[in-house]
Parts: sequence; structure tokens; C-alpha cells
Amino acid sequence: MKLYDYHAAPNPRRVRIFLAEKGVEMETVQIDLAKGEQFSEAFTKINPLCDVPVLELDDGSHISQVHSICRYLEEVFPENPLFGRDPVERAMVESQHHLVQLNGGMAAAEAFRNSTPGFANRALTGPHSYAQIPELAARGLQRLDHWFEDMDAHLADSQYLVGDYFSVADIGAYTTVGFACWVKKTIPAQCTNLQRWFDQVDARPSSKA
Repeated sequence: MKLYDYHAAPNPRRVRIFLAEKGVEMETVQIDLAKGEQFSEAFTKINPLCDVPVLELDDGSHISQVHSICRYLEEVFPENPLFGRDPVERAMVESQHHLVQLNGGMAAAEAFRNSTPGFANRALTGPHSYAQIPELAARGLQRLDHWFEDMDAHLADSQYLVGDYFSVADIGAYTTVGFACWVKKTIPAQCTNLQRWFDQVDARPSSKA
């Protein structure tokens, strides 16, 4: 297997951290998004959606989208499960992971892609062109403020997003905090629970992946 990656982007980083937590090493191929390599004829044959990460299997088939890639890797490398260890925990992880992506990841993407000059007519990922909407950028920033506050409240009585269990939801939230920095949003000083959680995750060796 090999992973089509772009080291600077948040979504491929989620997969790299997931692999590191599993203790799995994998060949990576860098697709330079800044140079538009995701739109090259060679790469669009691999992924018509023109984004990374993409996991290439040994038989030459491909899996795109972070959640699907991590789901596959969880099945192939079950050691140190990151999607939950029993039915209740798996449901709770899925719930928290969804909320992270909905309220954090999508908010950061709204803010970044609708305000960055280099993304003019590229407000959404994929092969189609979409104009930037400044109001969505402003809303994304507001949503990030609320996400920080909601995360801080949730973590007041919880070590990780699901009790004392480190999961794929924490990986998603950790990379989202990093992504928020791209639009100059950082953890507010009053969000001490969120900062404690972030420092704890940041200290894990996998965070350097």
C-alpha cells in the first residue's frame, strides 16, 4: 500500500497520525496541491475528486476520503483500535468524530477557502469551480469560536473526547485546531480544558507524523 499525501494539508495529516498510532509505516507519494498537481491527468486517473489523501492498495485500487481510509486501516490493522473497543464506545466515537468534522473542520474550511486569494473560484474541493462567498468566511470564523467553546465545555469532565479513550475523533479535532490557525484562530485563553487536551495530544509521538 501507499498513501498519496500533501504534508502541509490537514486531511492527509489525520491519516498519518492514525498510521503512527497503529505503528504502521507506509510509502507516501507527495502531491503538491500548491502547484496544482491534484489536477494533473495522472492524478485525476487515481482520484477524479482531485484531493488527497488517497490510499492505493496492493491490487492497484484506490480509497479516497479520510474516514473511509481510516476505516479500512482499522480493519486491516486492528491492533490499538481507534474507532472504539465495544459497541457503545464505537457509537460515541462516531458521534464525536461527526461533530468535530461538522462544527470544526467544515467551519475552518469555510473560513479558509472563502477568504484566501489563492482559492478564488476554488471555494470547494473537487474538479468543479465555485466562487468564494465572503459571508461564508465570516460565518466560518464565528463557528470556530463556538466550536472552541463547545469543545472546552465537553472536555471539562473528560480526558479525551470519549472519556479516557484516545480515538480517531481526537485525531480529527487535533488537526482541526491546527487548521484553524490558517485563518488566525487559536485556542482562546479562557478555554483551559481545551488547551489541556491539546497539549496532551500534542505530546503524543504520533502528533509529529
